[in-house]
Amino acid sequence: MANRRALSWSAALRDLKDDRTRRQDVREERLKTTAGLRGSPALPLSAWRGRSGRRYVVGVHPAGGFDLDEMAQAVVIAVRRDNAGIAEMVSVASSSESPREHLRRTWLDRVRRRGATEMHVHRLAENEAERVAIVEDLQVDSVEPAQV
Repeated sequence: MANRRALSWSAALRDLKDDRTRRQDVREERLKTTAGLRGSPALPLSAWRGRSGRRYVVGVHPAGGFDLDEMAQAVVIAVRRDNAGIAEMVSVASSSESPREHLRRTWLDRVRRRGATEMHVHRLAENEAERVAIVEDLQVDSVEPAQV
């Protein structure tokens, strides 16, 4: 006698739909770059997946030499990596069109003190409202959002 399990397709489809609508964890998803191509340098790119499931492509910059001008009209994610190379978000900030250098410098100093070694910059947002929405999507309980 063979064990046969009856599969309810409607239940399986409902479970799949529930999986997609469930809030996901915010995480980095490393991108494959041109590192394997001869004669071209690797592009320092990565991506972050928000709670909504949307993916945000970012340029990766070292925190030590990060220029404040890079923050203009962007979403910036301060990141520290553990020994295994896993990224941990320290803070996420959206930058307005107006130059507020003192706020940017204060934020940058604060995240460096908290261990940030990389700055991930997302520049594909069209306007201020979109940048604020991206910050909210990337926000996790242990990370403070900032407007700089």
